[in-house]
Amino acid sequence: MKTEIHVTDVSIPIGQQRLGGELILPGDLTAVVLFAHGSGSSRHSPRNQYVAQVLHEAGLGTLLFDLLTEEEEREEYYTRHLRFNIDLLAQRLVSATEWLETQDLPAPSRIGYFGSSTGAAAALVAAAQQSDRVGAVVSRGGRPDLAAAVLERVLAPTLLIVGGDDVPVIELNEEAYAQLRCKKELRLIPDATHLFEEPGALEKVAQLASEWFTKHLSATKSRFS
Repeated sequence: MKTEIHVTDVSIPIGQQRLGGELILPGDLTAVVLFAHGSGSSRHSPRNQYVAQVLHEAGLGTLLFDLLTEEEEREEYYTRHLRFNIDLLAQRLVSATEWLETQDLPAPSRIGYFGSSTGAAAALVAAAQQSDRVGAVVSRGGRPDLAAAVLERVLAPTLLIVGGDDVPVIELNEEAYAQLRCKKELRLIPDATHLFEEPGALEKVAQLASEWFTKHLSATKSRFS
């Protein structure tokens, strides 16, 4: 039987600004995963959209939203001045998490973060700041090294997924993995490069992420109940 899905376009307040997003909740909701995309990407990223679909099938809700405003995106196209501003991106993720807590969700749920590229660093910084809120983190081809200053403070179980042929990023993830003190795993996808465009690579990422979130996000430990 196909899972019933509820899709809502949302506008998340960030101070005097707003960020567009899409909140998708399956009828058998158990948790909600917020996506933090990488530099030069958006909530419409086909890779993150695919992973989100797999999470829905596992009863996990998703919030895909833009970390930058439309004006900031236009400026960023020319200046590239915000894509490595990890503190700013992390604060946007924190604000989106706080906004989500004010919503009338259909069931008690815990929070997870799925971060890609620089978004993975933002997810780890935000998780370190909210140990009572965030129950799990998954990084896809991420730059956790950019969150080096806070890695030892991350309590949420963290899964680092890297392409087996993405050699420079493997080394950066291995260094970050050594600094993490939480429950953790580092998984390499054989023959995959940074964007996981090879046949079956993204499917494996989605499977690993779904299993990690399902295992570590439990409604019995809900922040919303």
